[in-house]
Amino acid sequence: MSRGQALRAATGGDTRAPATSARAGIDAWPGEHEPAQRAPAQRRRIDADPESVERGLVSLVLTVVELLRQLMERQALRRVDQGTLSDDQVENIGMTLMALENRMAELREHFGLAPEDLNLDLGPLGPLLPYE
Repeated sequence: MSRGQALRAATGGDTRAPATSARAGIDAWPGEHEPAQRAPAQRRRIDADPESVERGLVSLVLTVVELLRQLMERQALRRVDQGTLSDDQVENIGMTLMALENRMAELREHFGLAPEDLNLDLGPLGPLLPYE
């Protein structure tokens, strides 16, 4: 059974995203647990402050870039330890990774973010980025 088929079977064919019930604070499928008299204009709307949206987006993008930078750094260290790189390649990789790390620091400073701001808490899995 494909994931789509499993989702349709679990939801009775309704694959729309669940809506949050304002009364109970629980997720419900659209149309469930909502008073019939509630007009669409009365439904809750997200009050998105442009500055907080921008900061959140920048934080997310920089988090992904930092994760990729750390993965590239680990892979480069593995290849250096295995001896599969020439001295010139090791030098080039080292310079590139240092430049990327410096640029990340500049971007964090520009947007007023600390390194801790780029780490996502994944609950029981722990933080996304390892502490350095």
